[in-house]
Amino acid sequence: MKEYKRPNLTVDGIVLYHKKILLIKRKNNPFKGLWALPGGFVNYSENIEDAVVREVKEETGLTTKIKALFGVYSDPTRDPRGHTISIIYHLSAIGGKLKGGDDAAEACFFDTNEPPKLAFDHNKIIMDYLGKVT
Repeated sequence: MKEYKRPNLTVDGIVLYHKKILLIKRKNNPFKGLWALPGGFVNYSENIEDAVVREVKEETGLTTKIKALFGVYSDPTRDPRGHTISIIYHLSAIGGKLKGGDDAAEACFFDTNEPPKLAFDHNKIIMDYLGKVT
């Protein structure tokens, strides 16, 4: 059977609280030290809904539930490690204690009007999200 090169699948979560957005400071490369939406790779045999809730919990300490599917970002150049497709969800925080964990050095909420410089294409994702929400 012929082997085909396939993109990697990731998930990212958008969590808003009092007009602030949840971001994590990346602990590892690529983009070590920059802020990003919490998220990560989908495990084999894991559904994407479970993956986004798991990744946000691992990186931020917050328990979340999915409110809605926001979108899919698939530009082959969005991740320097290779072609990565990210499925973005809007989530609600329902518990936990905010703290950086796993691949995140820190986790905190930023004013949506003044986000820091972000890793990957996360500035675009947030701008698209805010444009559709407002």
